[in-house]
Amino acid sequence: MAEISETFRKAFALPDLDATDRLGHGIATGLRAGDAVALWGDLGAGKTTLARAILRQLGVTEDVPSPTFTIVQSYETPCLPVSHYDLYRVKQPREMQELGFDDALDHGAVLVEWPERAPEVLPPDALHVRLGLQDGARTAKLTGPARWESFLAHV
Repeated sequence: MAEISETFRKAFALPDLDATDRLGHGIATGLRAGDAVALWGDLGAGKTTLARAILRQLGVTEDVPSPTFTIVQSYETPCLPVSHYDLYRVKQPREMQELGFDDALDHGAVLVEWPERAPEVLPPDALHVRLGLQDGARTAKLTGPARWESFLAHV
């Protein structure tokens, strides 16, 4: 797994769905095989909404349900395969092997909701997106490898 030599940090205001779509577009533009995007936040913070925005930008036209009950939904996009994980119901990190997490990373990218349920499976160069409220407004605070700066500079 890759080592992080430089770190990208940036905060974004997400006042509406258009802002979330723009952030999703920036993330989708930079997404490549082996990438993990960890979506942190409380219930209702917008994790699934951002995952949908990323998948739409990658060309997914089908309905994108929350994978809360299935735990993982996989998509073949025109760019690369993407697996969308919701770890809310995962009890043990070892379950991730049964869910094909390593294979999904080997062949494509992963979007991970509730990453705190199995943080040790995330690659060290994952992009972390922390969704929340600040002064009553929805925000996203991103941290990851420096390469993300060029994809998210104009969001």
